[in-house]
Amino acid sequence: MKGLRTVAALSILTISSFAVAEGGSDRVYGRMIQANEQAMQEYAEANGMNPPEVIHYRYGMKLDVARVVATTSTDSSCNVMPAQMTYEDSNGDLNILEYRVAGTGCRSQN
Repeated sequence: MKGLRTVAALSILTISSFAVAEGGSDRVYGRMIQANEQAMQEYAEANGMNPPEVIHYRYGMKLDVARVVATTSTDSSCNVMPAQMTYEDSNGDLNILEYRVAGTGCRSQN
């Protein structure tokens, strides 16, 4: 009976540690997105442009990308994470496209 309780306790602790790890990466991605948006606000001010509008990507939407200004990096895990691409459209307006992307470390995980 003690052995069963020990196994159950270890299982609960292991599962909860995965939940904490997942929440930790979400906070990291959130800070990365906020830092990118702040940097692009400063870029717009320094270049005399209007503040960028954040656009959430929808499948099949038409984009008017004249010049890519910046992109956020992806990590080397195999997780799906938020990413942003800041671009100027053909009117010279600054936009931030937010989308989801898979990490680059998925080589052996099919």
